[in-house]
Amino acid sequence: MKVELAQLAGRDADTAYNLQRALDAIAASAIDTQLIVFPETQLMGFPSAETVAQVAEPLDGPTVQAVQRAVRERNVAVVIGVAEVDAGRYYNTTLLITPEGIALRYRKTHLWPDERGLVSPGDRYSTGLWNGLRVGMLICYDIEFPESARALAQLGAELIIVTNGNMDPYGPTHRTAIMARAQENQAFALMVNRVGEGDGGLVFAGGSAVVDPFGRMLSEAGREECQFGVELDLSQLEAARRDYDYLDDQRLILPGERIEHADGRRELLIP
Repeated sequence: MKVELAQLAGRDADTAYNLQRALDAIAASAIDTQLIVFPETQLMGFPSAETVAQVAEPLDGPTVQAVQRAVRERNVAVVIGVAEVDAGRYYNTTLLITPEGIALRYRKTHLWPDERGLVSPGDRYSTGLWNGLRVGMLICYDIEFPESARALAQLGAELIIVTNGNMDPYGPTHRTAIMARAQENQAFALMVNRVGEGDGGLVFAGGSAVVDPFGRMLSEAGREECQFGVELDLSQLEAARRDYDYLDDQRLILPGERIEHADGRRELLIP
């Protein structure tokens, strides 16, 4: 399976610019690419208290619809971050969009200090089936909590995707975390970070990465914009679990109501 990582610089509260960069990346993807992954809040950038009401959109809004059209035209799947508004509340959300529509939605559950009071935390972890692979998503700070990835693993995740907006000096923290989350859950882990400068003097650390189910780094980006493809050898999932399976052997199961949907999605509600 071939995936592409689109490590881009963004502009906070500039949806038109960010959307065009995403559409250009989709159009530029290789013909055999099946999935393109973008950074956290790629489409709107990071909103502030002054801008969130102007930039946040519902999932049927014009920006997500534009991405859906590009996905259908290119016949590829995309994982991309948005600033979502729903029933008057704001969320830091990541979507898995396929040619058929929005296949999976995840709302960030662990909010960075600057987000608290600005957006609401999500209340569940979710996985879905895509091309025969069970996929789960996390966002940035989530990856620093082992329970987040373990919740996805309990739901059967074979590929954990992290949309990231990690800044200096914390780049090494997420490099260590993404390798650990892959190894301890015997799943592929894919993390795509932002680069360049953001509002408030933030400098984003890049370092987008793909890790195999043994915790081995397969590919890693630097600090500049780039778009590159990686082949995932899915036979490594079985190989990693051949002699022992952490999910079968674990003694402590995370709590929460598990919901099975007819379309293949699985959710674990946060108690």
